[in-house]
Amino acid sequence: MNFGTTRLFDYLESIVYRSVFETLQMLFAISVLSILLGLILAVLLVLTDKDGLWPQKTIFISINAFTNLVRSFPNLILIVALIPLTRQLVGTSVGVAAAIFPLTVATTPVATRLIEGALREVDKQVIEAAQSFGASTMQIVVKVMLRESLPRLVSNMTLFIINVLGATTIAGAIGAGGLGGSALTFGYQRFDNILMYTIVALILVLVLCIQVVGNILYKKLK
Repeated sequence: MNFGTTRLFDYLESIVYRSVFETLQMLFAISVLSILLGLILAVLLVLTDKDGLWPQKTIFISINAFTNLVRSFPNLILIVALIPLTRQLVGTSVGVAAAIFPLTVATTPVATRLIEGALREVDKQVIEAAQSFGASTMQIVVKVMLRESLPRLVSNMTLFIINVLGATTIAGAIGAGGLGGSALTFGYQRFDNILMYTIVALILVLVLCIQVVGNILYKKLK
């Protein structure tokens, strides 16, 4: 163990600050892309279900199967499996940019299920009332389903973003960079416990910040 010779302050600028920035880059990009794609897929799942506003068996089965299939793969295995495609799209299989594509693929099904669950909790009588007033399908989705489910969506997306943060740290094991990569490369592999646990503490702080912001938004919307 290297408690005595660790120069933590020397690492702050060269490793820790850069790692925090890389993690925030990945967290923002992956969360935005996954939530947007998950929202589209979740709305289609709810609409095309047999009891939905636009029943389409083929579309529902296709999206449902895709979501279940991708979600069944552990994140690390899926990232590795997508390396050839990532290299074709991004030009490299390591670094922040290379991590965004496979992690978006891996986390979108999770976002889809969380958003779908929130949308399905909307009272059907409210939807039927909107239909009776002549509201279009798009109006019902935007002004009824999304609005009524907003507090639950915020709560679910808070959990989701924390899940994404965990995925970025796991991806650090195969060259994605960020806090996970630095904790493994400069902390664990070099037996630098102070640096490793400092990075672990920073990850915990990020989790707490996300949770606090999510709780505040949930209470304001409820």
